[in-house]
Amino acid sequence: MLLQNYYMKNSLLIALFFFSITSIFAQYRYRDSNRIGISGGVNQFTLNTKNFNTAPDLGWNAGLSIRGNFYNNWDMVYAIQFSENNFSVDTKSSFLFDEKVNQKLASAQISLQLSYKLIENHLSLEFGPLVQINGKLKTDYEKENNTISGTTLLVKDISGINQFNFYPTVGLTFGVRHFRANISYQYGINNMLEGLGYDFKGNPSILNGNLIIYL
Repeated sequence: MLLQNYYMKNSLLIALFFFSITSIFAQYRYRDSNRIGISGGVNQFTLNTKNFNTAPDLGWNAGLSIRGNFYNNWDMVYAIQFSENNFSVDTKSSFLFDEKVNQKLASAQISLQLSYKLIENHLSLEFGPLVQINGKLKTDYEKENNTISGTTLLVKDISGINQFNFYPTVGLTFGVRHFRANISYQYGINNMLEGLGYDFKGNPSILNGNLIIYL
């Protein structure tokens, strides 16, 4: 029942997002300032935890957004982004050698950002909430039985992370009318490691750099 409610909640969020997009599309022909954006770029994912040693690594992003007038110098930005996030964990191999093991995390983000236009069509400050739906952590098969340094956990034991997170986000978008870059920082409020036990705590943070083409 809990699992069913979880997926129903995520389905409602996605439905609300696409309803919003549909509303903006309906206005697109009437408001020249509303623009559809196609984005792609890189991210640096960090798992902030004291339970074991981790290191950030690079991943990739791809997504769609719609920027529309909101009020005076304010825009509203609706976006969906698909990402592959990467980080590494310190482990010991079967032969007790120290070894960093890569963890891959597939995710989808839905965001609603307020955008303050510092310079019209050239520079804006964005902030607001987003939700992220995660897959399971993936690692190389031959390394999943490595022991995570400082714990009794195997690498495969941490694959079942919290699959939902809420991120406050702040960023800058800069460039020209139809071609811009965006840099943003996101910090996850939910405990990503809560499924491992009450004494495990880890909060993700993500630094994104994307290029956006506005149609």
